[in-house]
Parts: sequence; structure tokens; C-alpha cells
Amino acid sequence: MPNWLKDAVFYEIYPQSFYDSNNDGIGDINGIIEKLDYIKSLGCNALWINPCYDSPFKDAGYDVRDYKKVAPRYGTNNDLVRLFQRAHDKGIKVLLDLVPGHTSEEHEWFVQSGKAERNEYSDRYIWTDSWIVGGDGMPHIGGECPRNGTYIVNFFKCQPALNYGYYEVRQPWQQRYDSPECLKTREALKDIMRFWMDKGCDGYRVDMANSLVKNDDDKVATSLIWQDIRKMMDEEYPECALVSEWGVPKQAIPAGFHMDFLLDWRGNPYNLLMRDYHGHKDNSYFKADSDRDISCFMEQYLEQYEAVKNNGYISLITGNHDTCRTAFNLTTEERKLAFAFLFTMPGVPFLYYGDEIGMKFLQLPTKEGGYTRTGSRTPMQWDNSKNYGFSKAAADALYLPTDSSADAPTVEKQEKDANSLLNTVRALLKLRHETPELQDNTNLEVVCNAPCVLKRGNVYIAINPRTKATTYKLPSNAKTLLTINNATVDGNKIKLGAQSFIAVRVE
Repeated sequence: MPNWLKDAVFYEIYPQSFYDSNNDGIGDINGIIEKLDYIKSLGCNALWINPCYDSPFKDAGYDVRDYKKVAPRYGTNNDLVRLFQRAHDKGIKVLLDLVPGHTSEEHEWFVQSGKAERNEYSDRYIWTDSWIVGGDGMPHIGGECPRNGTYIVNFFKCQPALNYGYYEVRQPWQQRYDSPECLKTREALKDIMRFWMDKGCDGYRVDMANSLVKNDDDKVATSLIWQDIRKMMDEEYPECALVSEWGVPKQAIPAGFHMDFLLDWRGNPYNLLMRDYHGHKDNSYFKADSDRDISCFMEQYLEQYEAVKNNGYISLITGNHDTCRTAFNLTTEERKLAFAFLFTMPGVPFLYYGDEIGMKFLQLPTKEGGYTRTGSRTPMQWDNSKNYGFSKAAADALYLPTDSSADAPTVEKQEKDANSLLNTVRALLKLRHETPELQDNTNLEVVCNAPCVLKRGNVYIAINPRTKATTYKLPSNAKTLLTINNATVDGNKIKLGAQSFIAVRVE
């Protein structure tokens, strides 16, 4: 287990939208390098960068055309290597986004695989044995290649599924996960991973990590693949880390991942940050008028936490490129308390670019396969200059339009306000880094559901997201570490005003 994960806080960067250094309207790697000091000032000491590989960008880079080449719109391979070096100089780790389950239909592997004549890539993807054969319950595409077969896709039509095989073989064209050709796909994935780790990459966030082997409901064979990859990393790159987009830590951690996201979206009923997507009243926990207590989340979280706390980390997120930004449904004060909770929980938290200033979710037409997610991918808002300081390009040349509202938040504006969301995030991350109890992954105890009171060693975290004041009695006198809004401690009694937070250490 890489030791640096114990105190890691990640900042997710959508490279298209972070900072444009050459004024072509699209964010780039050199732009990230220029903003490393800002990232460090937040208290983030690790980065996750969404795919920056060569791509036709039909799915914003998750359709990879060449895993070993940086997309020209972001820069060059040398630029990425320089990012690794500059980040490391500042004590910042860098994870790239790994897309192991599929490639672009323009990847050379797929071009060769789709040929009628047999070749070394014929079995690199999942093909049926006739142009009229369906996908055995999986989405499939035909009529695109000379080959007499249809191919399985993982997501969009442009993303053919790489062949890691089947756990339950049901059709003559399906190969077992341990067949020679499927093992070659696994080795090709290792080769890609080694390529960037050899150049300074500190590991990977893995897209759709549980989707590799088909007909694998319990993820038995998929887990074997990741365990094999983890063995390679432990032996060759012991300080590199893996975080999975799996969403079930008690499966993902034993499968070999150091971290797994617990995602509050896509129907997962955690009721923590996300609104109801069906237009009903938002009753998520941090809404001031919610009638829920923290047990609505904790009952499900604790099952996962108890299963993995000694072997890996759960990663909670403020949001990401696939979720609606919390500014859509939470006020600034509600977000402050939500982030206070996320940043004082066990595990390895992730902060999505722009969430620290409360960037809004914009209603936009789809861009590069973003669809409803597009509104969470808009340019970072640095200051009140042209295009909010993201780029000097003409507005119509920007990757996505900027927020046109009069109250659009910016880093520059919030830097000057001691009570801003930005400075609250900084204070919370400073607390996390300076408090050993908050870096212990095994010491969480829920001592009260309403108000929410958590015990982390000798540190108590108390949160009152409601508009009515409340109190909580501690076992002994306490010293205040950090407060948000009207929260105080008097001896052994915590007084929580409306929408408040306090962290204390008991004496």
C-alpha cells in the first residue's frame, strides 16, 4: 500500500476546461502546470486527470485512439512528463485516467481486428461469428467492418469492447477469460500502464473497472485480472496507486484496488448530496429542510467501510465529470457542511475542479458525448477577465461556453472573502492534514445520528445541517479545532447553531 495515500486529497481536472495556456480555447497540460501552486494552496496533494490521450473525442477522450500518445490539443508526451516532474517537485502525485474496457473504433488494434483476414489482433475485441449474430444480450454493432461478425460495445457505438473473455461461456464465439487471446489483452493493458508509470505517472483511476470480463455477475474473473495487475504493481511500482470506478468497495478492494469510489449517483440510494433526478422534492441529507438524519447514508456506507477499512480506502467525492454539480441543488452554506463531512471522513477524498468555488451546473447542449453531463464540464472560473481567465480566445472558440450569470463565482473573488466556500475548503483540508486522527482509516464511530456526531480517535466531528439549533454532550471537556458558522464548545457541551460544523479534540 503506497504510504502517501494515508494523507492524500485528490483534485480532479477535466483538462479541456481547466486552463488554456496557448489561447486556442481548449485547456491543456501546460495550463495545468501553470496552476499547480493554486492546487497546492487548496490542500490537494494529488491529481486525477481525465483522459488526455489521442482520441477522436466522440466521448470526450474516453474513446482512446492511442494510449501512448497525448492528444495534440493538450500538448505532447514531453509536456505530460514535465507535468509529472513539476508536480512531484511540489509534493503532488498525478494519476492518469485508464480506460481498460474499450478503445475508440479508430484505434489501430480495432482497425486490424475488423479485417476479414486473421491477424494478431483478430481476437483483441469481442466478435460474434457471423454478421447476423446478435450479442447474446449485450449491445453489438454490425456492418462497419469487412469482418464477418458483429462486435460488442461497452458504451457508445464508437467504443468496441476489448476481449478479456467470458466467465460463463454460452456461445461458440465467446472465449474463456483465461484463454491465450484474453491473456494477451491483459498483458497489453499492463504494457500501457508501464509506459506511463515508467515516465513518472503515480498510478491510475480506472474507468468502468468492473466491466472487463463478460457474464461475470459476481466479478470473480474480473477480480482475478485486477489482482494480477496489482501483483505487477506491488513488485514493479509499489508507490503507484489504483482507484476504481466500481462503486462497491467490498468487491473492488479485495480485487486489488487501493481505493474505490462510493458514488452518490446513478440511482445509488445514499441520499447524501444528490438531488432526486425525477423532479421530486430534494430531500438529500444536507438540504436544510431535509427530514433525514445521517443514518440514511451511514447504514449503507458502514457495511462497505467495515469490510475494507484495514485493506483499502473508500473515496468520497464532491462531484465529478459525470455528476451534476452540487451547486445545482445545494446552497453555499449547505455545500460547506457537505464538504466538511466529506473531508473529515476516513478514506481518500476527491475534489472536482471548480467545486471549491461553487461553480454552477449549466444547461447546455451535448458536447463530445457529454449529453446531460456537459453542464458540469464548463471552463474553470479564475477571475473577472475575459472568459473568466480560462482563455484569451474568442468566446465562440471555447471548448464550452462560460457561465453568463451576474453572480458567477471566481477564484479571485472568493480569495478576498474569509468566509467564502473556497477558503472554507482550504481550512477543512488544512485541518485534515494537521490532524492525525483524520488520517486514520480505521477509527470511525458514529455516536449520534441527529445531529451528526462522528468520533475519530480523540476528535469529534459534529454537523447540524438544519435551521434549528441543537446541542451534544461530550464525555469530557474539549478543545475547538475548527468551526463553520455558529458552533461553540463550552466545557464538554457542543452548541450547534443553524447549519453549523465543529471539530474538537477531547481532553
